[in-house]
Amino acid sequence: MLRPKIPTMPTPVGVTAPPAVVQPTAVEPAPQTMAPAAAPVVPTARPTIQITPGSVLAVVGAGTAVVLVVGTVLVSMLLATAVTAASVAVCAVVVRSLLNGQRRQR
Repeated sequence: MLRPKIPTMPTPVGVTAPPAVVQPTAVEPAPQTMAPAAAPVVPTARPTIQITPGSVLAVVGAGTAVVLVVGTVLVSMLLATAVTAASVAVCAVVVRSLLNGQRRQR
């Protein structure tokens, strides 16, 4: 009942044309043109990035600031979730107490 049906390849009906024969052709190379010569590269004497004590201090300070900001945001989100869960739990206890109090009075 739950067996999948596998499609079968239909067989061709009637007269079919034979496959076309591909004749190989000779490949003729395109005429070559001379490319203009590139200008020589002159190496520079100084490095691309210069690291100074001030730049190291700036990078360390920026990294520290980013870590502190991201940590503060994550901790505040966790605290907000914890406060919300605690308040929902307190509301559930109060509602349960009210419902039990009504059942005893009847």
